[in-house]
Formats: sequence, C-alpha cells, structure tokens
Amino acid sequence: MNLSAQRPWITPVVIGAFLLSAVTGMLMFFHLDSGLNKTAHEWLSWAMVIGVGLHVLLNMPAFKRYLKQTTGRVVIGAFALILALSFIPAGGSSGSEPGFAPPVRALAKAPITVLAQVAGTSTEDLKAKLQAQGLTVTSDQQSVADLVGPDLRKQIGTISKVLPAAKS
Repeated sequence: MNLSAQRPWITPVVIGAFLLSAVTGMLMFFHLDSGLNKTAHEWLSWAMVIGVGLHVLLNMPAFKRYLKQTTGRVVIGAFALILALSFIPAGGSSGSEPGFAPPVRALAKAPITVLAQVAGTSTEDLKAKLQAQGLTVTSDQQSVADLVGPDLRKQIGTISKVLPAAKS
C-alpha cells in the first residue's frame, strides 16, 4: 500500500479527530459535557491515535529530523516525562480514588434501614432485592459493605441494583 497516495484522507482524519478530541476534552474539563461528549471523546480518540500514527509514518523523514534537533528532543522528552509523572497517585493512596468514592462508601456503610429510606422503599423490599442478588441478609443493621466487602466496585454494583434509577 502506497501511504503517500493515502495523504488526501490521512491528514483530514488527524484534523477532524483533533478537533473532536480537543473540544470534547475542554467540555469535560469545565464540566460542560453533555449527551455523548464523553463517550465520543473516549472512543473516537482511537481515530486520532490511528490518524497520527499514519501521519507520522507518512512524514517519517521530518519526524526523524525533529528527534535529531535539541528543541524537538526537549519538547518531546518533556511531554514524555509529564506522561510518566501522570501515573503517580496524587496525594497518596486516598487521593487516587475518584471524587464519588467517599459518598458511595458512606452509603455502603449505612444500615439497610437507612438505605431503604434513601431508596424510597421498605426495608423488607430492599432486603428482598439484596437476597435476589445472592446476598444473605441476617439483620436490618447490616450494610452493603458488610454484605459485599470493601471492594468499591462491588458496593457500587450492589447499590445501583437496589436504588431506583434517577429520573430527571
């Protein structure tokens, strides 16, 4: 396959994917995203990765020149360092959890009677829903954390199955 012959669509893919990724990323940053913005950002970023990869292959001589220049190496190296540093948890292990974790953990530690109030249902109905998930409820004072353990994902999964979906 002659990559040069593909130039008419490779560069427009990079431009379009960059536009989509930049706009949806900024919307997410300012918490203004709506609809499918986040999904488009996450999934269609693959178009950018593929387009940029093909663009680099198409322009390999120029790319190699940037790696030979001090300025090019410093700029690319700085971004590589920032990328490496971005994997370090901020503020220790507790800071690495998402912002929604503390309220979910608090809800998961609440007694079933309190969770039933939050769900707007009876304690018996909530216990039946938990038992339908294969959980053994022996006391109204048990919590979701008591039933499924400390794993946040299991707690979220269980709570989302017993709380009614929010209606806007």
